[in-house]
Amino acid sequence: MKFTVRDRVFDIGDDYWVEDEDGERAFLVDGKALRLRETFELKDPDGNELAVIRKKLFSIRDTMRVERGGETVATVRKRMFNPIKDKLVVELADGPEWEITGDFLDKEYAISDDSGPIAHISRKWFRIRDAYAVDVNTYRDDPGGDPALVISVAVCVDALTDESEESEEE
Repeated sequence: MKFTVRDRVFDIGDDYWVEDEDGERAFLVDGKALRLRETFELKDPDGNELAVIRKKLFSIRDTMRVERGGETVATVRKRMFNPIKDKLVVELADGPEWEITGDFLDKEYAISDDSGPIAHISRKWFRIRDAYAVDVNTYRDDPGGDPALVISVAVCVDALTDESEESEEE
């Protein structure tokens, strides 16, 4: 199932909707401003919290956590330096490790594990530059088929790679 994500136009604290392939609002990404660490809440259209996404304050590698009910369900982190290609890894509390590879700057990357593809993230499907699609393999019956978790991981990738772009520009 494809979901459309609109890029954050401004900085931390912005909210944006994620729509399903029928154009219906599926998730709200609620950016929390004025926090010590970067924080987002993923909510359903009725405002119910589905996940909290937080940047870990002190870590060797940039790290974000996805929490549900106060428990960490996924940790997204950058791999140690790799001159060949960018990689991020997702460590799940219950399940295999996911690997994220591709072009993060242009929003063309894939999430996969040993069982195959989990999602493909692409800006190619859109003519406007402020949107990209997250195509989730919802046929999976493991955490890889959970759209809320996969969207949360895509939010982490956005936050982690936006930060690296800013540090490269300075």
